[in-house]
Amino acid sequence: MSRILLFNKPYGVICQFSRDGMHPTLADYIAVPDVYPAGRLDTDSEGLLLLTDDGKLQHRITDPKHKLPKTYWVQVEGLPDEAALDKLRRGVPLKDGMTLPAEARLMDEPAGLWQRDPPVRFRQNIPTGWISLSIREGRNRQVRRMTAAIGFPTLRLIRYSIGDWTLDGIASGEWVRKTA
Repeated sequence: MSRILLFNKPYGVICQFSRDGMHPTLADYIAVPDVYPAGRLDTDSEGLLLLTDDGKLQHRITDPKHKLPKTYWVQVEGLPDEAALDKLRRGVPLKDGMTLPAEARLMDEPAGLWQRDPPVRFRQNIPTGWISLSIREGRNRQVRRMTAAIGFPTLRLIRYSIGDWTLDGIASGEWVRKTA
């Protein structure tokens, strides 16, 4: 039976077990042998990271051919309107090509959201908004590039779900074990 760990990765943690001397690593949070990340989250992103001991499952989770949806909670600078969200829904031109259409909607700040360390920068005269954004591909820093392309830079990025797996009930820096 495959082991799957759902980890709520804090800001500043790198998605590897080996130390780089500058950042906390998965080894600082997870003392389970022979599990490996299925995909990555940038150091400055937070949220759901799946780890498994099953290579086939790891491949299915990360391979774009399987198009497993990934949903992000994105705090952006400014308040996006429907026209901006429609751009995300149609696909956004980036330097490495057009993105696939995304599911995008405005949302309230997630209830019970943990504080980020360090906090997101705050500008008194510029409001912030939250978007729920679901994509089915995983280019480098894709969500950040998509929101910037429509004029709303990302301030905070939290991956909420991968397929049916979610962050629900998992505090920042904590993990739970599931079976495949």
